[in-house]
Amino acid sequence: MDSAKVQQWIPYVGLTVSLTLALSIGPRTAAYYAVVLGGSAAAALWLRRGMAMLEEQDPPVLRAVVYYAVLLALLATLILTSPLFGFFGFTGYLHALVLPGRTKLVGIAGTAAAMATTQMGGIANIHGVGVYLYLVLFAVNLMIAGALTVTGVAEQEHRRELAEANERLREMLEENAGLHAQLVAQAREAGVLDERQRLAGEIHDTIAQGLTGIVRQLEVVERFEDDADKRLHHLTLARELARESLAEARRSVRALRPGPLAVAQLPEALAELTASWSRTAGIQARVEVSGDAVVLSPEVEVVLFRAAQEALANAGKYSGASRVGVTLSYTTDVVVLDVVDDGRGFEPGGEPSGDGTGYGLTAMRSRLKQIGGTLTIESEPGDGTAISAAVPLAPPVTPAADGLPGAVPVAR
Repeated sequence: MDSAKVQQWIPYVGLTVSLTLALSIGPRTAAYYAVVLGGSAAAALWLRRGMAMLEEQDPPVLRAVVYYAVLLALLATLILTSPLFGFFGFTGYLHALVLPGRTKLVGIAGTAAAMATTQMGGIANIHGVGVYLYLVLFAVNLMIAGALTVTGVAEQEHRRELAEANERLREMLEENAGLHAQLVAQAREAGVLDERQRLAGEIHDTIAQGLTGIVRQLEVVERFEDDADKRLHHLTLARELARESLAEARRSVRALRPGPLAVAQLPEALAELTASWSRTAGIQARVEVSGDAVVLSPEVEVVLFRAAQEALANAGKYSGASRVGVTLSYTTDVVVLDVVDDGRGFEPGGEPSGDGTGYGLTAMRSRLKQIGGTLTIESEPGDGTAISAAVPLAPPVTPAADGLPGAVPVAR
C-alpha cells in the first residue's frame, strides 16, 4: 500500500481506537457519551473534506484555513473531553499540509498544544509545576512535528516537481513525435519531388532529345527520295539514335550514369558525345581539354556531361550554327565547361525559347547549384552563344592517370 493510502486511513484508524478506549474507560454519563459520539461522528464526516483537499495541488487558501480551523476545534473538543483521543490527535499533523506557506507552522503549533494536553493526562493536570512540564512537552512536540512536517512538505514539493517535469516531458515527447512524423512526411514528399525532378531531367536529356534527333533525321530522309545512299545514311542515324535513346532511358530509370561515363572519364565521354552529336546534327564540332585532367566525383561528371548534352542540343535546334566548340578546362580550384557556337545568338536577358529549351536551361542551373556550381550564358544577336558551367574542385584532388591536353578534333 502506498503512502497516500496510508495517510487516508490513519485518521480513521486513530479515531476508531480513540473512540473505543474513550467509551470503554471513560465516565458513563449522557453528556460524556453525547460529546464523544457526536464529536467523533462530526470529525469522521469532516475528514472526508480534508482527504479530497489533500489531493489538490493548490487548494484555495480560505477553504483550507476554514477546514483546518474546524478540524483543530474538533480535536481540541475531543481531547479536552478525553485524553484518550490523543491517538486521533496525530491527524492534525498530517492535515496541516493543506495550509498555505508558513501557516502550516500555526496549525502544527495548535496540534502540538493539543497533543501535549493528552500526554499530561488531561487539562486537569496542567497546574503548578505541571505547567512547566506541559511547556516542555509542547516544545518537544512542536520540534518533532515541525521537523517531520518540513520534511513531508519538501518531499511533497519534490513529488510535485517530478510530476510536473514528467508531464512536461510527456508533452515534449508527444510534440517531438508529431514533429518526427511531420519531418518524415516532408522528407518523403521531398524525396518524391526530387525523384520526379530527376526523372523529368533525365527524360528531357534522353528521350526528348533523342526523339528530336530522330524526327530531324526522318525529315531529312524525305528530301532525298531519289538518293538511296543518303536516305540509308539518315535512316541509319535515326536507328542509332533510337537505340541510344532507349538505352539511356533505361539507365535513367535505374539511376545509372550516362552510357559514355560508365566506360570512360569525362574528357573521353565529352569527345564521344560531341562526335555523335556532330554526325547527327551535321554541324562541325571540336573538343578541347586544357590543364591537367583530374578525377572528379561521379556527381560532378554527370552534371557537366548533361550540361554539355543540353548545350549541344540547343545549338543544333535553335542556333543555326555551322561550328561548335566544346572546351573542358581544369585549374587548381575549378573545372569549367564551355560550349560556344557561331549561330544567330539572341538578345541579352532573353534566352532562346522553344519546346524544352527553357526547361533544359533551368534544369542545368538546378543541377549545377546542387553541387555548388554556376551557369553563365553570354550571347548577342548575330554573334553566337557561349554557355559556361563552372564547378569548384574539392581538395585534395587526385590527378588523372592520363591527362588529355590539347585538341580532339571531331569530323563532321
